[in-house]
Amino acid sequence: MENFDNVKSNPTNENAVVTKKINTARKDGTTKGALITGIISLVIVVAAALFVNSHFTRVRNNNMALMEQQRNAFTKQVTTRDSTINEWLLTFDQIEKDMNVIKQKENRITVQSSGAEVSSDKRGQVLEDIKYINSLLDNNKKKIASLNAQLKNSGGMISGLQARITTLETTMKQYEADVAGLKDTLSKKDFQITQLNTQMTALELSDTQKAEQISNQTVKMNEAYYTSGTYKELKAKGIVSKEGGFLGLGRQESMAGNVKENQFAKVDLRELKTIPVNSKHAKLITKHPADSYTMVHESKNLISYIEIKNPEEFWKVSKYAVVEIAK
Repeated sequence: MENFDNVKSNPTNENAVVTKKINTARKDGTTKGALITGIISLVIVVAAALFVNSHFTRVRNNNMALMEQQRNAFTKQVTTRDSTINEWLLTFDQIEKDMNVIKQKENRITVQSSGAEVSSDKRGQVLEDIKYINSLLDNNKKKIASLNAQLKNSGGMISGLQARITTLETTMKQYEADVAGLKDTLSKKDFQITQLNTQMTALELSDTQKAEQISNQTVKMNEAYYTSGTYKELKAKGIVSKEGGFLGLGRQESMAGNVKENQFAKVDLRELKTIPVNSKHAKLITKHPADSYTMVHESKNLISYIEIKNPEEFWKVSKYAVVEIAK
C-alpha cells in the first residue's frame, strides 16, 4: 500500500504523460498543417497551369488563324502575279510572231516588186501585204503600249520584264522604218500607197469606234451597286422596306422598288472581291446564292467583310447588294 501511494502521488509521472500528449498533439498538428498547405499549394499550381495552358492555347489559335489568313492572301497575290506574267509572256510571243510575219512579207514584197515590170496580180498581192503589215504594226504598237501601262500599274512587281518590252519597242520602230522605206520605193513604181494608207486610216478609225462602243457596252453590262447601313438608316434613304406578314407580324425586309443609284457605290462586278462590313452582325437584304459568298470574321464578335467567292453567281439575281448591319 505504501508503494502504491507513492506512485499515485508522484507528480513527475503525471507531468511526463501530459508533456508527451502535448508533443504528440503538436506533432500531429504540424503534420496536418503541412499536408493541408501542400494540398493548397498543389491546387494553386494546377489552377495556374490550367490558366496558362488555356491562355497559351487561345493565343496560339489566334496566331494560327492570322497566319492562315496571311498565307491565303499571299497565295492569292502570287497566283495573280503568275497569271499576269503568263498573260504577258503570251503577248510577247504573239508580238514576236507578228514581227516574223512582217519580215516575211517585207521580203516577199521586195522580191515581187524587184522587176522593171510588175504584173497586176503581183501588184494586188503587194498591196494586200502592205495592208496586212499596216494592221500588224498598228496592233502590236497598241499591245506594247498596253504592256507598258500594265507594268507601270504593277508598281515594279515584274520590273524584270521592262528590258524585254524595251527590246520589242526598238525592234518595232526599226520595222516601221523598214516598211516606210519599202513604201517609198513602191511609190516610185506607181503603187498607190498613199491611197492605201488613207483607206487603212479610215478602217482603223472605224475599228477604234467599234472597239470603244463594245468597251462601253461591256462596262455597262458589268456595273453593279452596293450599300450598307442599319435598317433605320436604309429605311430613311428609301432603300429597304418591310412587307408581308399578318397584322404586322412576320414581315420580311426587302429592297424598295424605286431606289436611286446615287445612294449606292457603283463598282465593276468583275473587280469587286469584298464588301466591307466591320460590324458584329450583318445580313444581305437582296437575294444572292448562299454558296457565292461568305462572311469573314475578324474575331468572334466582329464581321470584317463579305467575300464574294463567285461574282457571276453572286450578281446573277440582282445587280444591287444591300447589307444590313447592327452597330
